[in-house]
Amino acid sequence: MRGLHADTGYLLYRLGLRSGQLFNTFLQESGVRLRHYAVLRFLAGSEGSLQRELSTRLGYDPSAIVGLVDDLEKLGFAERRPAPDDRRSRIVALTQDGRAFLRGTDEAGLRVTNELLDPLDPAERETLHTLLRRIAEDGLA
Repeated sequence: MRGLHADTGYLLYRLGLRSGQLFNTFLQESGVRLRHYAVLRFLAGSEGSLQRELSTRLGYDPSAIVGLVDDLEKLGFAERRPAPDDRRSRIVALTQDGRAFLRGTDEAGLRVTNELLDPLDPAERETLHTLLRRIAEDGLA
């Protein structure tokens, strides 16, 4: 029988857990969790997004998106606006406070990444990033 560390899927899973733990520890004081952060980062790359698009693109259950956006609205980091072509739909957009929050997390995010990838030299980090991006673009887009 193969050991767990021989299973690439398991190693990716464990690395994801560790990354989430480290980042959630940093975010804890702000009232934001990694799932909120993912929504904010996605919104930062757009002028806004329909809630159902957030669900699809981030891989979250639609009911979870509603709660996450509610939380972000309470914090003043995001807002819902009527969609211009369908008033029944809502577009979620990042606020100025949300953008400021993200700018403040950049350095901490880099520290978390550096802690996780400390065993790798710069060339190995670049290779890992390139490979993970290829997998993500093919399987998660």
